Amino acid sequence: MEYFIFIIFAVAVLLFILAKGYIDFKREEKTFINRLYQNYGKEKIKEYKPERLVNIPGYYEKHPEDFQIDDITFNDLNLLNLFMEMNSTYSAAGEEYLYHLLRTPDFSKEQLQRKEEIIRFFMTHHDERVKCQFLFHKLGNTGKFSIYDYLEFLDDLGERKNLRHYLALLAVAVSVVVMFVDLPIGLALLISAFVWNIMSYFKFKAEVDPYITSFSYINRMLSVATKMLDIKLPILKNEWEELKECVREMGKYKRGDFLLMSPTRMAASGNPLDILLDYLRMVFHLDLLQFNKMLRAVREQKDSIDRMISILGEMEALIVVGAYRTKKAAYCVPEFKELHELKAVELYHPLLEQPVKNDITVNRSVLITGSNASGKSTFLKTLALNQILAQTIHTVFADAYQTFFTRVCSSMALRDDLEGGDSYYMVEIKALKRIMAMVATDGAPVLCFVDEVLRGTNTVERIAASTQILRSLNDGNCLCFAATHDIELTHLLEKEFENYHFKEEIEGNDISFSYKLLAGRAGSRNAIKLLGIMGYDEKMIADAEMLANTFIKTGKWGIGLDE
Repeated sequence: MEYFIFIIFAVAVLLFILAKGYIDFKREEKTFINRLYQNYGKEKIKEYKPERLVNIPGYYEKHPEDFQIDDITFNDLNLLNLFMEMNSTYSAAGEEYLYHLLRTPDFSKEQLQRKEEIIRFFMTHHDERVKCQFLFHKLGNTGKFSIYDYLEFLDDLGERKNLRHYLALLAVAVSVVVMFVDLPIGLALLISAFVWNIMSYFKFKAEVDPYITSFSYINRMLSVATKMLDIKLPILKNEWEELKECVREMGKYKRGDFLLMSPTRMAASGNPLDILLDYLRMVFHLDLLQFNKMLRAVREQKDSIDRMISILGEMEALIVVGAYRTKKAAYCVPEFKELHELKAVELYHPLLEQPVKNDITVNRSVLITGSNASGKSTFLKTLALNQILAQTIHTVFADAYQTFFTRVCSSMALRDDLEGGDSYYMVEIKALKRIMAMVATDGAPVLCFVDEVLRGTNTVERIAASTQILRSLNDGNCLCFAATHDIELTHLLEKEFENYHFKEEIEGNDISFSYKLLAGRAGSRNAIKLLGIMGYDEKMIADAEMLANTFIKTGKWGIGLDE
């Protein structure tokens, strides 16, 4: 009787623990779902480990397209920082697709309108959005490697055959048959087969275990895709048909996957059933046979896997675009015209905490002058970035934005190439040459942005060469925006380029900038005045002013100063 009461008590404790675990799990799920409803557009910026940042471009690198944003432009415009601020994805598929999205402009209104419909659907249908985000959370990330890295790891295994595992099974079967003829010999053979199979099992297991992570993400993706199909999303009818077909084609991969993917596999869980299954695996190589079957299925269905990643990744990326719109509030949908004219009203940079908004309307190339720190470079980056966003996420940070389809290219935040041995000037002329090559290539017009043309060389040659480079960029197939300190260029190029400038205000020892774009060329100089504000020697500043003024009047250096 006492044993019976003890057993009942033990069972009751076990059931209580299981019930509490289930209730806690459901409570956490409910809390997470509530956060999804409440925090859309309020998500915190993620922290990124260096190794993860290296592998986020996985999808992008595997899906090259014409006229994607090149590395120089990507770095010039700090697109990685924008990606990190925007990224509130829960899955590796969504995260990698978002990166790809920001580097892959569209060149048709139909493609962008399709994106717009999906973005707006999830911005206004909160229940459907939350259900999808919850499943993306279940899908999760892949760790420090890209999804496509894991698929490549499987290729490293080469062709794996099951013959040796079937021979292991045959050895057991032959031993059992021999036992009916001669029990001692058959028993000895059976024990030998068991020992050999178990020893060889651990050798083969060690070879395949590092690759099981690859299967794990595919399994989760199949599970999420299957559950996703139960959500009624008429906006994604065509995508859902494709997803359903992908899941069907991967059916062969899923059959028997529990033999390999069970979380208790060789985990010494203590559960008698798990222990028995582990011994069956060791003796009959069940999970090794399953691994090779799944490996063949993955290789045969790579296109289906890639399509599932694309469908789910794009869907989550567009949900995130809606969240970023909600976060920023001040945005507009771009309007694309056939006319090669660009018009922006209250345009601003989304990464600046207190951005100054600017207007511009142009149908030809632009030269921007102004003093140091007045806002020239920031304006170029603002315009270039928003043009890319107009053609990638169909979102511009302005009150209104009219444009045309362009390829975007820049030469701005360049550095010496120490590893390649190139000086700043060599890096700069190579960057400019690639823009000129793009202009010469068939395709949409080029919208290019150049900050301080040829700053890496002397004044005379800089002005002469810059004039001709900018003239060549002012092509019918290119609209060029260039910033410069060289006022001479505004005169040499006034027939080809419109002039705009930024202005500073100096009062006493204070300098202030409005960061507002103004028509015409700059009419002031402040570099020497800034030296005075920063406390440089007064005589040195006076001599510098005299040198500058004398050169402006005479065109020669050194006249008017005591030797």
